[in-house]
Amino acid sequence: MKKNVSFDIVEKWLKGWSLSRELPLPVKYKSGLMVNVGYENQKSRYVFSELNDDFIQLSKSIDEPGVFLKICSSPDELKGILSTKWIIQPQGYMMFCFHQMDIPNSYLHDLYKLEFEKYNSTFVVRIVTKDGELASIGRLVLVDDLAVYDRISTETNHRRKGLATILMKELEKIALANGVRNNFLVATEEGKLFYQTLGWELYSIYTSVVK
Repeated sequence: MKKNVSFDIVEKWLKGWSLSRELPLPVKYKSGLMVNVGYENQKSRYVFSELNDDFIQLSKSIDEPGVFLKICSSPDELKGILSTKWIIQPQGYMMFCFHQMDIPNSYLHDLYKLEFEKYNSTFVVRIVTKDGELASIGRLVLVDDLAVYDRISTETNHRRKGLATILMKELEKIALANGVRNNFLVATEEGKLFYQTLGWELYSIYTSVVK
């Protein structure tokens, strides 16, 4: 059964996403939100928490490339609504963990060390080798009572070593130290499986399209 998606949570997540990337904060566009991204391959993104007439009319009015429409609906729900000019992107998943993560005790191997940084309201945790090579990185932004996790990644040649789990634990420590226990992110197909092992659950399918 599909959950009712909270516009408030989506707005907080998008604010965290924007702060993590040092972009302008989202502004309301009718019943949705818009971020002026400004990348060469992504000029702007519109985000809607539900499929409605505002989303449909916007999809009909956009002609320029590089504008992304993102919505908490499945691709199947968009069939017959969007024109064939819109290209569906790899599936995304909004996920939540409104309790402490299920992370077993784990320790960082002597070959690695942790590095911490903060810019504006974004916390950055890196795992690097003793030679300074980046192995894993992630960001956390606290938006009111929501901890937004963003751009979590591990370099290919450092995978299968438990680094992502340690990274998530360190990011969660920051959230807990600030009194925030509600965790939220958008995952890829591969990422979804990993986060589920830590106790995360699916909040909503998150579909992106672009011309």
